[in-house]
Amino acid sequence: MSDSPAGHGPGDIDENGRPAGDGPAGDGEAPGAPRRLIGTPPPAKAHALLAGEPPGRPPAARELPADPPDPAKAKRAERVVAACFLIAMLAGIAFIACYVIFTGSTLTDVQHSNLALGLSMALTFLGLAVGATIWVRRIMPPVELTEQRKPMRSADEDRAAFAETFDEGAQASQFVKRPLLRRTLIAASIPAAIAPVMLLRDLGPLPGTSLDHTVWRRGLRLLAYGANTPIRPGDFSSPGGMITVVPDGYQDDFNALAKAACIIIKFAPGQIVYTSQPHPVPGHVVENWTVDNIVCYSKICTHVGCPAALYEQTTHHILCPCHQSTFDAARGAEVIFGPATRPLPQLPMTVDSQGYLVARSDFTEPVGPSFWERS
Repeated sequence: MSDSPAGHGPGDIDENGRPAGDGPAGDGEAPGAPRRLIGTPPPAKAHALLAGEPPGRPPAARELPADPPDPAKAKRAERVVAACFLIAMLAGIAFIACYVIFTGSTLTDVQHSNLALGLSMALTFLGLAVGATIWVRRIMPPVELTEQRKPMRSADEDRAAFAETFDEGAQASQFVKRPLLRRTLIAASIPAAIAPVMLLRDLGPLPGTSLDHTVWRRGLRLLAYGANTPIRPGDFSSPGGMITVVPDGYQDDFNALAKAACIIIKFAPGQIVYTSQPHPVPGHVVENWTVDNIVCYSKICTHVGCPAALYEQTTHHILCPCHQSTFDAARGAEVIFGPATRPLPQLPMTVDSQGYLVARSDFTEPVGPSFWERS
C-alpha cells in the first residue's frame, strides 16, 4: 500500500504543477527550492501563461500540439535562435556605445557615426528578425487553424475556450518551456528599448544666443569662395555680377559658414534705393555699409535656411531655389514673393588699408530662419 498522501505516487504531479506531496497545498515553491530568475514563471504555472482551468469545463482535446515533431531539430534550432538574440543584444549595446563615442564634430566624424549607428542598429533588427523567423519555422509545431466569424462580444464559453487555446499556444510556442530562448529574447530587447531614450539627447541643449551672431567681426576680410582670395572693389567692377564670399580664416569651417556665408552684388550707379540711416530701413540699403555700389547680404534664406544663391541681373532679384522666396537686392533684399517673411540681413562693409573689402562688424540682426531659437 502506498504511503503517498491523497493517493499520489512517486513522480505524480498535482493540479498546480508541483510534485505531489511537496509542501502545503497552494504553495508556489517547494521548501528549499532555488529562487526564480527573471522571465521564469512560478513552478505552479510553469507550463501556462493564463492561470487556472476554466470553471465548470471538463478537459477538452488539444487543438495545438505542445511540442514540435522533431525535438532534436528543435533543440538545434533553439541554439541558433539564442545565438541570433545574443548577436542582437551585442549589436544594440554597440549602437548605444557608438552614439556616445562619435560626437560628430566634423564631417568625417558624422560619416563614421552614421556608418556605425546604421550597421549596429541594422544588425540588432536583423538578429531579432532572423531569430524570430527560425523560432516560428523550426521550433513551433506546424498547424493550421480556422476560426469562424463570431459576434463582436464572445460568449462566456468561447472566452473560456480562448483561455484554453491560449495556454496551448503558449506551450506550442515553447516560450514557457525553453528558458534559454525566453531570457535571450529579453536580453536582446532591452538595448533596443533603451536606444530611443539615448536619442532624446539630441533634443538639447538649446542654442541660446549662439544663433544671434556669426563669426563676422570688424576688419575680417571677405574672401571669394572657392578661390579663397581677398577682393578689392576694382576686381569686382562689372555691374550685375554676384559672388559668394566667406570670412577670412573660416573658409573650411562648415559650421561657421552655415550662418556666415554671404553674397556680394555689384550695381550700376542709381540702381540702389539707399537710406542714410545708420540702421536697416525696410525697402532700403544702408548706404554707409556699401562700397562703390557693392552690397553684401546674408546667403542664408530667412525661410528655412536654404542658400539663396540665384540672381537675376535685369530685375535685381535674389531667388532661393528651395521654395522660390524672392528678394529685391536693390531695395535692401526685401521679400517680394514666396514664403519668407524677413529680408536678407545686410552685412556692414568697408575697405581696409590695403583696399580689400572687409566687414565693419557682425550682422546687426540674426541671420537665417525666424524659427531659429532667439535670445
